[in-house]
Amino acid sequence: MRILTVFLAATLFCVPAAFANDALIVKPSPHGVAKTLDRLAQIMKKKGVTVFARINHAKGAKSIGAKLRPTQVLIFGNPKLGTPMMQSNQQIGLDLPLKAVAWKDEAGKVWLAYTKPAVLAARYGITDRDGVVKKMTGALNNLTNAALKP
Repeated sequence: MRILTVFLAATLFCVPAAFANDALIVKPSPHGVAKTLDRLAQIMKKKGVTVFARINHAKGAKSIGAKLRPTQVLIFGNPKLGTPMMQSNQQIGLDLPLKAVAWKDEAGKVWLAYTKPAVLAARYGITDRDGVVKKMTGALNNLTNAALKP
C-alpha cells in the first residue's frame, strides 16, 4: 500500500523535465511543432524581428537513420536589443541571436521554450543592461504568447 501511495504522489506531483530548468521559459502549444514556429516567425517578422534560420532536428536525425520526435529551432534577433548586450560583453554572441525550440514530447504534447534573457545576462556578467533585459523579456513573452493563441 505504501508503495502505491508513493507512486501516486510521485505521478500527481511530478514536475515535467521541461519545467525543471529555471533558465528556461517553457510554454505549452496548442499547435504542432511546425505550426508553432511558423506562427512565431510570422509574428516576429511583422514586429520587425529578424528571423535568421530554422533548424529541423528531426530531419537531421532522419538523415542518419535515427528517429527523433518533431523538434525545431528558430533563430532570431533584433540588433536594437542584442547590440547593447554585446557592447557589454561580446562573448554573449555565443547565445545571440536568440533561439526558441519547439518539440513534441513522448505524450504527444507540443512545447515552446527559450532561455530567460536575465539568465543570459547573468551567464556573461552583464550587469549594466537591466533596461534591455527587461525589454527582451517582455518582447519574448508577448511574441510567444501571440504565437501560442489557439
